[in-house]
Amino acid sequence: MTSPLITGAVVSEETAAPAAPPTRPFGVPHPTPPRGRKRRGDGWVALAYLWPGLAGFAFFIVLPLIGSLVISLFEWPLFGSPTFLGLANYQKLFSDPTFYTVLFNTVIFAFVYTALNLALALAVSLWLNTRIKFAGFWRVIFFLPAITPMVANALVWRLLLSDDGLVNSALAGIGIHGPSWLSDSRFALASVIAMSVWQSFGYNVIVLSAGLGGIPKEILEASRMDGTNAWQRLRSIILPMISPSLFFTMTMTMIGAFQVFVQPQILTQGGPGEATNTFVLYLYRNGFVFDRLGYASALAWMLFIVVMLITALQFAGQKRWVNYDK
Repeated sequence: MTSPLITGAVVSEETAAPAAPPTRPFGVPHPTPPRGRKRRGDGWVALAYLWPGLAGFAFFIVLPLIGSLVISLFEWPLFGSPTFLGLANYQKLFSDPTFYTVLFNTVIFAFVYTALNLALALAVSLWLNTRIKFAGFWRVIFFLPAITPMVANALVWRLLLSDDGLVNSALAGIGIHGPSWLSDSRFALASVIAMSVWQSFGYNVIVLSAGLGGIPKEILEASRMDGTNAWQRLRSIILPMISPSLFFTMTMTMIGAFQVFVQPQILTQGGPGEATNTFVLYLYRNGFVFDRLGYASALAWMLFIVVMLITALQFAGQKRWVNYDK
């Protein structure tokens, strides 16, 4: 058969070889396909889904914040007409010695409570992660105080720590005269911290246990084969890998600590003297006992600034020790 290339015959489309794709210069990216156009009404559909949350945020967070800021500029009694004072409430706040006392008490409570809470929660979480029997049951037991009413727990602790309560009775049984845990300024704040740690460390146990459960077993087994001891594994493997969980629990625990109110109110009523008077307790008394809503609002804004600054410092420092790589 004679080749069509020799005879000059025309090659049909069916028998012709496909043309090679056009070459693209090196370094030139592929052309991106055009994005689909947004349909009319998509924004209204999105707003229909978002407006319940936005409305709740506006009415229950934004408006109260603005309202409290406005009230802080007035002498605003519960009953009667408000009087505009400008920044006088804030000037009074910085000249109030009780303000510095309650701020000091709150800072001491927050840092000691957070440290003890995280240390105890981490220790319990590590213990529960050692494949003990009934680990789920023990998690429930430790978590129960966190979901029971705080007022009820505080009342029980008040009975336990009273002068003739169960704690002093047990100490008297072994020949020790127990102190006045709630009416002695040397022990009152420590008693409030102890009750608060017992109340809430179970929540952190759940969070840290979840972080420990996410560590691959192969890494721990490999470290054991390399001859590491328990402390080396904790310092070099476990703590870096659960650092996001530790950062979350530390931040949330610290924020909650600065808002402590029920424990000193029920256990000691802020006493003896001002030994356990905290920021929120002092704020509550100024607003609803001493009828000074304007001054209480100024205290609330100072608390907001303090918590915001400490939280910002935590987020700035977490870059040095929190590891998000798996």
